[in-house]
Amino acid sequence: MRLSRRAVMMGGAAFLGAPALAGFATRRALAADASLDAGRLSHEIVAGKPTADMMSFAADGPPPVLRMTQHQPYTIDVTNRLDEVTTVHWHGLRIANEMDGVPYLTQAPIEGGETCRYRYTAPDAGTFWYHPHCNTLEQMARGMTGVLIVEEAEDPGFDRDIPLNIRDFRLGENGTFLSLYTPRNAARGGTTGTVATVDWRREPVHDLPAGSLVRLRLAVTDTARIATYDIDGGEADGAEARLIALDANPLAGALPSKGFVLAPGQRADVALRVPDREGAVVTLSRRRFGEAAPLARFRAVGASAGRDLAELQPLPPNPVAEPDLDKAEVLDFLFGWTPGGDGPLPSICGTLGYTFWSINRKPWRGDVPDPAAPLAEMRLGRSYILRMKNETPNSHPIHLHGHTFKLLRSNQRKLPPWWTDTVLMQPQEVLEVALVADNPGDWAFHCHVIEHQKTGFSGYLRVNA
Repeated sequence: MRLSRRAVMMGGAAFLGAPALAGFATRRALAADASLDAGRLSHEIVAGKPTADMMSFAADGPPPVLRMTQHQPYTIDVTNRLDEVTTVHWHGLRIANEMDGVPYLTQAPIEGGETCRYRYTAPDAGTFWYHPHCNTLEQMARGMTGVLIVEEAEDPGFDRDIPLNIRDFRLGENGTFLSLYTPRNAARGGTTGTVATVDWRREPVHDLPAGSLVRLRLAVTDTARIATYDIDGGEADGAEARLIALDANPLAGALPSKGFVLAPGQRADVALRVPDREGAVVTLSRRRFGEAAPLARFRAVGASAGRDLAELQPLPPNPVAEPDLDKAEVLDFLFGWTPGGDGPLPSICGTLGYTFWSINRKPWRGDVPDPAAPLAEMRLGRSYILRMKNETPNSHPIHLHGHTFKLLRSNQRKLPPWWTDTVLMQPQEVLEVALVADNPGDWAFHCHVIEHQKTGFSGYLRVNA
């Protein structure tokens, strides 16, 4: 018999301190494959001006890159050394619902001093990331976002593999945090940062063997920034760069590495041939409102290895079930303003104090022990088309936990048949995606501009076993 969410989550202090959900327990005798320690630290991002009260999953710097192999079991112990609760969500991974890291929907928040073990096997290879799903804006804005890599069973042939954790911080010239958000921006496009970083560094330079083949894994772990990215330079010296995967899913054909748009939650894999000439530089830059700014540089060193992009093995497609569009049921979702009425509920996972946004006119009122009803229910193994209408003048990256969906059509643009877990909707757009509901449980469904999520733009879909 399945207990109700209320019956489980209202178990009180006894529940919060005990391994009530499978896999969530205090540290066990067998060592985990990886450990994350959530805590506060001081770290220098603005030169000569250390920033206090940053947060990370490491004691001395940015969250570590986690690496695992497709189809192989993996365990991660997460110890909370903060003075507030947290959880960890593994963005883009199609794993068991109880490992998804959403407070009250899939697990109890991790209390200070507790260690919880996440255990899963990733069915898909590619670039993913991880972040808290409790006190989400505060913890992410202060630094708790990390890159997660699931490597293919067969090596595609790169010489180097470089993850790039791309995010802004809202810092003043003295290195102190500015207000992490403003209500005005939360009701619009979101509050963007002031200092651009890659791996918590400003314009880092990577020295790479000349003429070698490098896999760049871009992960946009920002809370609000939507922008256009370019990777260029060094063409006269033999440099080449091609997009080979988006949101962990390989592309059928490589695309140019200039002018691609990424929103919070999205990722891009780039195959780079490093220039032949020592000292030649390739630049990753970001454009916003027509102005480009460098984010990172890749500099050739040594004699050329003379490699060619044609030597790489194509990335194998992930094992995502193809939806049956002829039998698919259509589910409608309206993304818009909150119709008014009740504000957010008090929550141990924090609140911004407002409900500006809603899905189907129902604002998510916060992470509480008795969540609202699901936005929709799906039957396990059935195909569905999610028809999403954005009635707002803002863009929204829409993320569905636990599933990968296929882009179908839009009323504004021609969509490629790509697979993704996070799609950027344009203002006033009506967009359809398709999926097979093949992962049972309650799955969060929300905008990944975190201020939007925390002010009502969230809910969940239930897949009944």
